[in-house]
Amino acid sequence: MSGPQCFENPPTIPTGAGDGTVDDFAGLKTYITGPSDSQLAILFISDAFGYEAPNLRKLADKVAAAGYLVVVPDFLYGDPVDLNKPDFSVEAWLKLHSPDKGCEDAKLVIAALKAKGVCAIGVAGFCWGGMVLAKLASSDDIRAAVILHPGKITKDEIEAVKIPTAILGAENDHIVPPEELEKLGEILSAKSELESYVKIFPGVSHGWSVRYKLEDESAVRSAEEAHLDMLDWFQKHVK
Repeated sequence: MSGPQCFENPPTIPTGAGDGTVDDFAGLKTYITGPSDSQLAILFISDAFGYEAPNLRKLADKVAAAGYLVVVPDFLYGDPVDLNKPDFSVEAWLKLHSPDKGCEDAKLVIAALKAKGVCAIGVAGFCWGGMVLAKLASSDDIRAAVILHPGKITKDEIEAVKIPTAILGAENDHIVPPEELEKLGEILSAKSELESYVKIFPGVSHGWSVRYKLEDESAVRSAEEAHLDMLDWFQKHVK
């Protein structure tokens, strides 16, 4: 995650968005939605704007309606990117919220899900969360990954992936442009033991799947297509 495109179209954060509840889970404040007794769970790892973003919670509710327990932890510890801060520094923020730290926290959440009886877990990561998930996907503790408009991920991280992985990218993405995503897709496709694919969405920019405007019908359609692709992937592999 780097560059101004990561921070375009910041969401407006209302109070109490979503149909779920906020509770402590694995030591983190977490948005929880869906059947609490489900043995199938999906973990969302947010972008830099955090777990309260309304479109992210709306998507969590949509996935929960398919029968999954969905958890959206505050991996940023109440410190999402706030562009209104006059002294905001990307470098300082990333030192506090490294993808490595996010990955370690995500492992604790996964362990807590399994401790409560969940038998299969999928993970979706958005931008910063995509960088976290690229690291997490080297473990077989989860069944499937969907990485949406990721921040910078490395060839080594993709080579280490052990689970079915889909990457959904944007045509107009300066962070990880289509040609880079296609190269990562080639690495994944060489892994004959697991399913994978890369899909580039035309006419959209970095962050489109959760930072769209409701009044922009074209943006909503592209986001909903990505949501359906994500849900299809989970329904195929998280069962």
